Amino acid sequence: MKRMVVLALALAMVLTAAAGVCQTLKVGMECNYAPYNWTQSEPSEDAVAIAAGGYADGYDVRIAKIIAEELGMDLEIVKTEWDGLAPALLSGKIDCIIAGMSPTQERKVTIDFTDPYYVTELCVVVRKDSAYAGAKTLADFSGAKITGQLNTFHYGVIDQIPGVVKQPAMETFPAMTVAVTAGAIDGYVADRPGAVSAITSNPDLMYVEFEDGQGFEISPDDSMISVGVQKGSELAAQINEILAGISEEQRNEIMNAVVASQPLSE
Repeated sequence: MKRMVVLALALAMVLTAAAGVCQTLKVGMECNYAPYNWTQSEPSEDAVAIAAGGYADGYDVRIAKIIAEELGMDLEIVKTEWDGLAPALLSGKIDCIIAGMSPTQERKVTIDFTDPYYVTELCVVVRKDSAYAGAKTLADFSGAKITGQLNTFHYGVIDQIPGVVKQPAMETFPAMTVAVTAGAIDGYVADRPGAVSAITSNPDLMYVEFEDGQGFEISPDDSMISVGVQKGSELAAQINEILAGISEEQRNEIMNAVVASQPLSE
C-alpha cells in the first residue's frame, strides 16, 4: 500500500510539472523587425516583457497575445536571432515561431506552418531623392544596388531584376534602412508593412510599388505570414481555429495600430 501511495504521489508530481510547462506558450521572434516585432526599453499597454530584458511589441506580439489568451496560457517572448528561430523550435526551446515568417517550401521540409495570419506583397525601399524613386517595373531598377535580408526569399527575388547590381545580404532591416539612407545601397526588398514601417520612421525614404504584372513573381506561400510549429504538433490545428476567429478587418486594424505606435528609432 505504501509503495502505491508513493507511486501515486510521484505520478501526481510529474503531471503537475507537465501541466506547469504547458501553461506558458514560448514564442520565438527577432524583436527587431518592425512592424511585425521590435524591442523597446519601456513597458506599454500592449508590450510583453522579454526574459533577456526589454519589452517586445508589434504585430506578431499582438497576434501571439490573442493566441495565448485563447489557449488559456501565459505568453513568453523568446528573443531569438532570425537564423536561430528554426533550430530553437526543433530543440524545444520555443513552442512556435511568430516572426513575420513565410511558409516557404524549404522551411516546410523541417517545420509545419499554420494558416496565414497576414498576407502581403513585395516592394523596394529607396530614398525619395533616388534616381529609382519613380520606378514602376523591375526593369526600372536595372543598374541599381539592391539587397535583402539574409536567409529570406526577399534576397532571392532580387535575381528577377534585369541588370541589377546585387549586394551582399544584410542581417537586419534596421541595418538595411541605415544603408539606403546613407546611400551605400540604392534600395532593399521588403514586404509592404515593413516598408511602411521604414518610411514612417525615416522621412527621407519611400517605397516603390509596381504596376500590375511588373513586380516580383512569388509563390502564394511567399506572400503569406504564418506561425511555425514542430512537425506533427497539435498546436497547428489549435492555432488555426483561433486564427479563423480573427477577421481580416481586425488584422488590418492591428497592423495599422502597430505601424502608428512603433518606436521612431526602428
